[in-house]
Amino acid sequence: MSTLTTTLLTLILSVPVAPHSPVEGLQGDPVPHAISTEKWVVEEGDKILVDTKNNEGYIFHKDGQYLNFPLVTGQRRWVSYIGRYYNASTPNWSWAIKTMHIKGDRLTFGPSGRFLRLYKDGSEHTAYGFHEYGQEDEIFEGLDTRFRSMGCIIVRIPIMDILVNTFEKNESIEVISQHGIDNLQEAMLAFEKDEEDLEDSAEVALY
Repeated sequence: MSTLTTTLLTLILSVPVAPHSPVEGLQGDPVPHAISTEKWVVEEGDKILVDTKNNEGYIFHKDGQYLNFPLVTGQRRWVSYIGRYYNASTPNWSWAIKTMHIKGDRLTFGPSGRFLRLYKDGSEHTAYGFHEYGQEDEIFEGLDTRFRSMGCIIVRIPIMDILVNTFEKNESIEVISQHGIDNLQEAMLAFEKDEEDLEDSAEVALY
């Protein structure tokens, strides 16, 4: 090997090469990490995902730590309720919880009567919201399906406590409801994007 070739080879080998690593998202993107109810602490900026296909909910922090919980969504059929005939399926949309109310009907709204109202696109008042149910075990476990509400999202009392505390700390909570979640990180990132693929519901239930 000539002196010139040896010198060039030495120079090439001396240049540092960056290690290859798979890209898992941009710096600052949420990285999903499940934690228990006991360890959950309400933070500013917490957001909620609702999976209307599998009846699962996720409340998550900015860094991606999340709490997973079961929920009940709307009956997949047309119903007649409070003078209205409408499709009771819970709509898939982008929302914000902006007000809390106390309802007198403690069967529909549970022992506390708390109702966290959802505003479509964060501004349009709707009759949808989160609430408890008076016969909690029956509605969660009594049948093979959890598509049993009149359109609202029913959660167990301990989860409602967390949602109410989150609302009181933040004064508003962003929510996305969608039909199935294939990639939790992408679903979390959807809050930063246009929700063009989320479906609208033309009918509104009354509570």
